[in-house]
Amino acid sequence: MDDRLIVALDVPDAVAGLNLAERLGDAVGFYKIGLGMLTGGGLALANELKQDHGKRIFLDMKLFDIGATVESAVRGLARFDLDFLTVHGDPHVIRAAKEGAAGSGLKILGVTILTSLERADLDAGMIQAGDIHDITVERAARAFEAGADGIICSPREAAAIRALPNARLIVTPGVRPAGAALGDQKRVETPASAIAAGVDHIVVGRPVWQAADPRAAAQAILAEMRG
Repeated sequence: MDDRLIVALDVPDAVAGLNLAERLGDAVGFYKIGLGMLTGGGLALANELKQDHGKRIFLDMKLFDIGATVESAVRGLARFDLDFLTVHGDPHVIRAAKEGAAGSGLKILGVTILTSLERADLDAGMIQAGDIHDITVERAARAFEAGADGIICSPREAAAIRALPNARLIVTPGVRPAGAALGDQKRVETPASAIAAGVDHIVVGRPVWQAADPRAAAQAILAEMRG
């Protein structure tokens, strides 16, 4: 299994997620479980896939709060023996999350700028003026300085972030196979171009789970990455 591909289980509940994982079989070894499934048994599914099926798990919670709350939440999640956890890339959040994950194998990934956002969205949220690429790279640098094990960014910023002197893991959503619908993503690249830019893991959801044959779709993405 090529763990560079992470399949997002953005399906309604744990039953649907387990069914999809069974259809994918040994083609996929790494799964993302996000907020959308939190009330549908997401943590139970994460534990089952990890403990009973030997899969790696990326818990995409994008935590943001005061330091003490983040630290406490991460400490609780670290007991599940998962692999990746996202928090917002603000330095105080990263530091608190690292404290909570201490002593475990859980890697903390800082979110830079969501791949569904453009400059107009940042303006609406009163985020500082400037090029979205430059802001993303700066947020990545600050997250790494605060101790993040990795960051989440769009593939379009990956090469610049890989060139940072303290760069670590780079994980990118906003990846679509050639010809696939973009959905709500705006800053998008193909699997091959993301890997060429220095990405460690790509995250793909709808192009896999909406396919008539999810296993074949995943295998096609893996082939595109390798090519």
